[in-house]
Amino acid sequence: MSAESSTVTVRLVRSFEHRNFRPVVYHGVNLDQTVKQFITFVQKDVPSRTGLPPPFRNYKYDTMKIIHQAHKSKTGELVVSLEDDEKLILKEDSTLKAAGVEEEVLDLLG
Repeated sequence: MSAESSTVTVRLVRSFEHRNFRPVVYHGVNLDQTVKQFITFVQKDVPSRTGLPPPFRNYKYDTMKIIHQAHKSKTGELVVSLEDDEKLILKEDSTLKAAGVEEEVLDLLG
């Protein structure tokens, strides 16, 4: 049986104050992998993306948070929701699927 996969958009957030972020789309993301494995994958992939400006490629990201879920209401925040951190920040030891990731937009924060 094949692992469940999904398309996930990761927004690389460099500055909340200046609303400085860039989206990166990942297709075929295995939702059975842990959050830590996915963060590690993204951390290794981002420096090789030539379409991203150097400040985004060289920044040290370490936290992932769900910004909005498919078919649910979106936040009114321009960069990242400041509410429900305990529920929306993904725990490194859980799988993406268990954390509620489907066809999502995730923020990768530093």
